[in-house]
Amino acid sequence: MSEMFKITLPDGSSREVAPGTTPADIAAAIGPGLAKAAIGARVNGELFDITRPFEGDAALALVTARDEADALELVRHDYAHVLAEAVQALFPGTQITFGPSTDDGFYYDFAPKDRAFTEDDLPAIEEAMRKIIAADKPLRREVWSRADLIARWQAEGETFKAEWAAELPENEELTVYWSGSDWLDMCRGPHLASTGKLDPQAFKLTRVSGAYWRGDQANAMLSRVYGTGWLNKKQLDAHLTRLEEAAKRDHRKLGAEMDLFHLQQEAHGSVFWHPKGFRIYRELEAYMRRAIDGAGYKEVKTPQVMDARQWEQSGHWGKYRENMFVIPDEVPNTEDEGPVISGEADWMALKPMNCPAHVLIFRQGLKSYRELPLRFYENGCCHRNEPHGALHGLMRVRQFTQDDAHIFCREDQIVSEARAFCALADRIYKDFGFTYAIKLALRPEKRFGSEEMWDKAEEELRNAVIEAGLATAEYGWEELPGEGAFYAPKLEWHLTDAIGRTWQVGTLQSDRVLPERLDAAYVGEDGEKHRPVMLHRAIFGSYERFIGILIEHFAGRLPAWLAPVQAVVATIVSDADDYAHEATAALRAAGIRTETDTRNEKINYKVREHSLQKVPYLLVVGKREAEEGTVAIRTLGEQHQKVIPLAETIALLRSEATPPDLRA
Repeated sequence: MSEMFKITLPDGSSREVAPGTTPADIAAAIGPGLAKAAIGARVNGELFDITRPFEGDAALALVTARDEADALELVRHDYAHVLAEAVQALFPGTQITFGPSTDDGFYYDFAPKDRAFTEDDLPAIEEAMRKIIAADKPLRREVWSRADLIARWQAEGETFKAEWAAELPENEELTVYWSGSDWLDMCRGPHLASTGKLDPQAFKLTRVSGAYWRGDQANAMLSRVYGTGWLNKKQLDAHLTRLEEAAKRDHRKLGAEMDLFHLQQEAHGSVFWHPKGFRIYRELEAYMRRAIDGAGYKEVKTPQVMDARQWEQSGHWGKYRENMFVIPDEVPNTEDEGPVISGEADWMALKPMNCPAHVLIFRQGLKSYRELPLRFYENGCCHRNEPHGALHGLMRVRQFTQDDAHIFCREDQIVSEARAFCALADRIYKDFGFTYAIKLALRPEKRFGSEEMWDKAEEELRNAVIEAGLATAEYGWEELPGEGAFYAPKLEWHLTDAIGRTWQVGTLQSDRVLPERLDAAYVGEDGEKHRPVMLHRAIFGSYERFIGILIEHFAGRLPAWLAPVQAVVATIVSDADDYAHEATAALRAAGIRTETDTRNEKINYKVREHSLQKVPYLLVVGKREAEEGTVAIRTLGEQHQKVIPLAETIALLRSEATPPDLRA
């Protein structure tokens, strides 16, 4: 009798099974309901096909649609494969490459034989996908030898797959998945048992774009087809509704309508702030300065350009250089002939971050343990060499300003400083109406520092969150293995906006590496030199991105204290022009950002125009209001208006226009 395997279930019970048994067999043995509901399995914690035989003793947890994260991972992976099969059926000669799942769906990169795909192709591809789903084709895993797999791909003209198969690690098991008996793809899996397990009404192909093979601009241009995939049509419909709402809130569209900013080719990834947009920026800057002044920070300003040797010493030159703008330290050639630069000059770089410069400030003059913690803050302008194709409005730019600070502290001060930062971030995010989740990103595979150092740093941040009372389900507390920076673990604040999207914004990193590399030291109580710990922290992350998030969160209807124009006094008749100017002057004297609209236009036109500009308050005045010293006040988004005395209006608007941290 062959050796039996012991399979342990989540409730602690176990079963002895013969080799060749699958998770599907276990589900069937438990009951027909579970057999029908189970779509995958976690075997020793790893997501597996439900039809893949056990290879030894194992802990088993069956996956159903209730395990939404795992279920979505499975179905989205399947939709990607079905997409690839459908495309090759419709467009013979198309080569396949990669097709991963994404946060809300999937995509697949293709090398078409004759022409790039367009969005006009999507309806036909969708229909072909539904036919494959309806055929309920079994999805079957096989292990192949490298030589056989490469030969298969070469014989079928799949040069991209053959190249990838040849470069996979020698010790890696190469697997394929068959769809029925006539189509296969190289894939690690896992997959559902068959294509019929997918809901044919729960996916939609959304767009087509270009993508370079393996992300390298020197390689072939491919056609990338994107889709969104869900467990059922209800989820898909809800997602499409969210997309429609997101499109209405797109900060690029609203930024143009509200005349806040623009971007153009002459300065890729850099923002041209218009007066109204820069008013929002200035209000945020003033708000943050009040917050950091109250929290004991000292504001500094550091150079934009520093010698490459400084970046080498900090470690950024080796770990981050591809994201830096580097410049030669020489006067360029001004002659028409010859190269602009010699190629022999020393290199300098625009700063991608502020931390090394803050260490250099800390190093000026001997520091005592009594002076710590030292909290240096900078509205620091940084540059990062992002690829053109990755740029996205205010959300991903090349030039940005961080609300950046670095806290130099003693070992015994780390937890209290981190806890104080948690409280500060909590207050600020709540002032803007955000809820958030807090997560701890742990050591990455490539990193500086010892294991002991990482153990200590991770535990300190964990303890700070626990002491702040934030390590709970209410705050979405989670630990993220492998996602820390190369020099430090970090706490991350993920904001949730008005339509349920999350944005990673604030961070706190506990760093012992940079003070060591840049030789930062203070004199301790024992008279000896000690290394400070450096806490890197930001709350907005960058002003540009935070403003983009705010525009989309509020759909352009910013709180009155942030609105570039807080009120407009609009006339119905020219007889009220003088009164309108008097009212505007009184509102401005009270600190309310007010404009006057005395154009010879109908009032409905003025209301519509200022509503599109998202002005919080429209104060309508006519002959009667001028005689009585009143205004008809209309709040953005409301249909009705009320007539109240001008003095009462000023008091109301002054209260609404006061930043939340200055309200009594």
